[in-house]
Amino acid sequence: MQVKRRPRGTRVAPVRVAWEIERARKERFELLARQAGVSASVFLELVIDHLEDELTDRGVPTWMPQPEPNDGELPIDSA
Repeated sequence: MQVKRRPRGTRVAPVRVAWEIERARKERFELLARQAGVSASVFLELVIDHLEDELTDRGVPTWMPQPEPNDGELPIDSA
């Protein structure tokens, strides 16, 4: 099955990523993309778009451990 790719030149400010991840995770991600009929890069963009609907008001996905409300923030005195 041929995967769908974005037409050349349609991305705005494209970048290459150089993250190190476990080989098994990379292969699983590529398999999921193939099963969806798209390239891995298109699949990643779609996953990120989908994640936008699952973020808390602090910008953390709801399925991840949530930081404490004051984690790393200084208290503000109410004068």
